[in-house]
Amino acid sequence: MSQIYLSLGTNLEDRPANLQTALAWLRRGVDVTAVSAVYETEPWGVLDQPAFLNLCVGGMTTLTPHELLQLCQSIEVEVGRRPTYKWGPRLIDIDILFYDDQLIQDDRLIIPHPFVDERAFVLAPLADIAPDFVHPQTGETVVQMLARVYSTAVYRLPQQPNFQVTGD
Repeated sequence: MSQIYLSLGTNLEDRPANLQTALAWLRRGVDVTAVSAVYETEPWGVLDQPAFLNLCVGGMTTLTPHELLQLCQSIEVEVGRRPTYKWGPRLIDIDILFYDDQLIQDDRLIIPHPFVDERAFVLAPLADIAPDFVHPQTGETVVQMLARVYSTAVYRLPQQPNFQVTGD
């Protein structure tokens, strides 16, 4: 089995429900072992849109990286994501951050995620569940990357949704 880390984000409609649905459906191919706190964050890339809710998930899978990508993309469609513009609003976005310590770059998939070390909205929740995970290219831990990019635009929600880590 392989250790994976994913980022989930949503900024349309019932944001907590979108995260809960995606998290439940991830269990089709991922043994979810950790779920971060939920953070409200300002948009990244395209600023004129609603705030996001973000969380990170850690887990184990027997899926290959490309099979995991297919699972994530199918969940996005099932939750209701529709094509839009780059970094635009969405019902759900699921990104593969890390897959073990593998380096993958092809026309469909780049792992580690190419912007993981630049995004406080990913690193803050990831630090909740994997603070000492080392980026296989940069050699930095998640906490070190977060310290470099920390932003006040990342706000940990005081009232956390009750997302179960294991079970159906």
